[in-house]
Amino acid sequence: TQRSNRLKFTPDGTLALVSDLTGGELVVVDARAQTVKRKLRVGRGASGILVVPDGSRAYVAASGENKVVIVDLKTLTVSGEIAAGRGPDGMAFIP
Repeated sequence: TQRSNRLKFTPDGTLALVSDLTGGELVVVDARAQTVKRKLRVGRGASGILVVPDGSRAYVAASGENKVVIVDLKTLTVSGEIAAGRGPDGMAFIP
């Protein structure tokens, strides 16, 4: 990545998710093989990452575009986005 910003693991520990602040990507890494599985364009200022407890989705803040991008962790694709206030970053999951 150009500028790695945040790192989160899926609950089962198989994937590592790295946000690239400058490149605007979420880099999905196979944690066991230590290889890149996919790079997903999420937007300028890719920063905070939230993985839901069941490991099905990740939410990635794109602070430079005032949005949060939804990533399907089964298909490793962007499945949607949510408009957010100015400069979203840290997120929390409340069941």
